[in-house]
Amino acid sequence: LAMIRQSLAKRVARGKLSDLERDAVLARVLKNMLEGDIAEVGLVIEVIYEDLEAKVSVLSALEPLLPSDTIVATNTSSLSVTALAGRLQRPERVVGMHFFNPATVLPLVEVVSGHATATSVAQTIFATALSWGRVPVSCRSTPGFIVNRVARPFYGEALRLLQEQATNPATLDAVMRDSGGFRMGPCELMDLIGQDVNFAVTRSVYHAFYEDPRYKPSLVQKELVDAGWLGKKSGRGFFDYREGAKKAEVDEINGGVPPEVVRVEGYLGAAHSLIALLDECAGVRVEHAAGDGFLRVDGLVLALSDGRTATEPSELLGEPVVLFDLALDYAACSRVALASAAQASAADLAKAVGLFSRLGKRCTLLADVPGMLVMRTVAMLVNEAAEAVYQGIASAASVDAAMCTGVNYPLGPMAWGQRVGFAAVRNTLKNLGSSYSEDRYRVSIGLQRTVQIESSKLWNANEH
Repeated sequence: LAMIRQSLAKRVARGKLSDLERDAVLARVLKNMLEGDIAEVGLVIEVIYEDLEAKVSVLSALEPLLPSDTIVATNTSSLSVTALAGRLQRPERVVGMHFFNPATVLPLVEVVSGHATATSVAQTIFATALSWGRVPVSCRSTPGFIVNRVARPFYGEALRLLQEQATNPATLDAVMRDSGGFRMGPCELMDLIGQDVNFAVTRSVYHAFYEDPRYKPSLVQKELVDAGWLGKKSGRGFFDYREGAKKAEVDEINGGVPPEVVRVEGYLGAAHSLIALLDECAGVRVEHAAGDGFLRVDGLVLALSDGRTATEPSELLGEPVVLFDLALDYAACSRVALASAAQASAADLAKAVGLFSRLGKRCTLLADVPGMLVMRTVAMLVNEAAEAVYQGIASAASVDAAMCTGVNYPLGPMAWGQRVGFAAVRNTLKNLGSSYSEDRYRVSIGLQRTVQIESSKLWNANEH
């Protein structure tokens, strides 16, 4: 009750709620579940902490007091709805109703069906959430449901890149925001969620999937948790939130040499919109030729990241290569991340910086790690989403709606896959797998099937 009062007081202070509305809400809140007429309750929503035995204990005591047609909904974010329902008398009346925190602000509700959940029950909860002005999405009970499962790579790839010293947390976040279009970077988001909470969810999903390496927890995050640096709530995490602390700086690289001529060789894939920017850029002459999807600037090869390091294609081509990272929208983004091959000189890198600076972009240099940052993160998100769709956990539309509404992604993973090209995503993962020799980057059956479907549609279109 104290938490509810505090939450309502904040909304009143912000002008989101009147005093009368606050008092009306509090009047509807009873501190004992037996105060009201429990025989008329049609829906119970359990919001006990994440412990299966505690949930079963309370619901087992409550269930005999409820009408036989009452729906019991659990707000669990990670526990099995099937396991919980199986311990109660009427498992067909049990469903997941996972709200996102804070529930008064975030509209997403995952409506989770266990093995025994009646279709009519799930449909009723979906309609109920919709009538409350929520955004419900349907899914089957699986570790992490939609959001907490599909979102794992957003944190996991960032943590791995920090471990590999690709960049620092502030710069990593800036690239994901300014280039990837994400509302928050992974490091600041983990600090906001709480490093301990995020780490616990990752471990839960990892163990629930029998130690699948795709969900493997990070030693970087474990060290923060062990140190008590839990993020905003403790005053320190990746960043220092204490009073007077200096704001972390974002690394940028300047001093580029603007080119006079840029040669476009072949189709640039997800970066093809760069051509329109080049055509509009005064003082730059654009030439076109057949090729493998490169830009050439005075002896330098510029290419979109494809899961390899810049050094790998440089060795194959026998030329200096600088890679640039994926962007949500090259016209609108304010930053482009670059990675320079071992064979490329400082003068070569200056040519790349000069080109993107001429296009109005700030440049950030990452270490030459496989897949850079945005590209590998998006590829892993698409891979995870495609697998969830393939396994029937949720539809592609539900996955995208959940990720956009629940965690504010600029595009749902399946929409990202369409924009980048599912075949390009698959190739990126194959290259990451080759670089790391880890099952973590295996191409899911769901993504393979999606590529096949995409290819067959293209083939049929060409035939007709």
